[in-house]
Amino acid sequence: MNRADVVGRAESICNDLDLAGVHAWLDAGPGRKAAGYLPVYAPRELIAGVGMLPVGIHGGGDRLEIIKGDAFYQSYICHLPRSVVELLLSGRLDCLSAVLFPSTCDVIRNLSGIWKLQRPDVYVRYLDLPQVLDPEIGVDFWSHELQHLLHDLAELAECWDPIEGLRWALHNYNAVRERVEWLYQVRSERPWDVPTAELYLLLRALESLPADDWMALSARYLRAIELEPGKPRDNCRVVLTGAFCEQPPLGLIKTIERAGCYIVDDDLLLGNRMVRGRVATDGDPVRALAEAFVLRSRKSSVLYEDDPDGKRRLMQDRVEAVQADGVVFAAPSFCDPALLDRPMLRAGAERAGIPCIAFKYAENTGQFQPFREQAGTFSDAIKLWGTG
Repeated sequence: MNRADVVGRAESICNDLDLAGVHAWLDAGPGRKAAGYLPVYAPRELIAGVGMLPVGIHGGGDRLEIIKGDAFYQSYICHLPRSVVELLLSGRLDCLSAVLFPSTCDVIRNLSGIWKLQRPDVYVRYLDLPQVLDPEIGVDFWSHELQHLLHDLAELAECWDPIEGLRWALHNYNAVRERVEWLYQVRSERPWDVPTAELYLLLRALESLPADDWMALSARYLRAIELEPGKPRDNCRVVLTGAFCEQPPLGLIKTIERAGCYIVDDDLLLGNRMVRGRVATDGDPVRALAEAFVLRSRKSSVLYEDDPDGKRRLMQDRVEAVQADGVVFAAPSFCDPALLDRPMLRAGAERAGIPCIAFKYAENTGQFQPFREQAGTFSDAIKLWGTG
């Protein structure tokens, strides 16, 4: 399988609004069930540990016409919940036996209530992610929440040994996290070999494939890029940030890259990288997963930051880690977490002398020329006048 075949396979999964792949997995064995989860982070290991398939729900992008979904939300709400409601009411998500709603924002919280009203037979759980990242308080709280969730999912899936299943899932997703980090490292070192548009599609495929299947797909991609290396260009290196929840259309990512920018770090599909490092598989796996999140989660606008200057240093730290030339702030329209943090993040970056640009998008954006002009001008300015 060459690079085009691997990327094409990943893109077909990304574009599969009818979840044909999920249906195929469900039909491959008796009693199989799938559980969906909204951005940004949900403990997929618990879902997989009880034998269910974790399925990320990311809306319909620019491939779905919103008709019914607009009736559920005001005009000043981001696009993601509208398209998720449209997918729900069209029956495309009826294959999900459970749906998890993390505490990303008030919109996601309210979406969980809409789901309960529209599908009362589906298990719906609002995940109150720990905001006090204290080694004792936070871990105890999150362990209790995870234990409750594991019990409910095990009962739903008729899994009689969820603890052992969770250990197996932790082992699999440890390997997944290592592979994702390796892909990000290769992209940072050789962005011409791993375009962000391709990496993004691989991560979208991870949102609905079993861990083993994704590991095989990503291994084929890594082999393909060694056999078909790209050619370096005189592009500037940028960090893309703000796109952790509602995802930008693929065309926007391609537009930024075609405008002369190598994206060498991002927070796209952040849930795949939210927990850093391996989760211990010995001892109590529930507490191990809780400790990993509380003690080693990535800084994000969906988690409370108790250091007054932490957000102002964050972009400088990320830029230095990947030797980037600038920052592109790209956030969905009306995204409260991203847009409330942006002034602090940008002030910190500019205080450190880091060039920045900012714009907003919607997942169904179809016109990219203004973004290309802005990104192209930004890239040219960095090349002409540097970062200082």
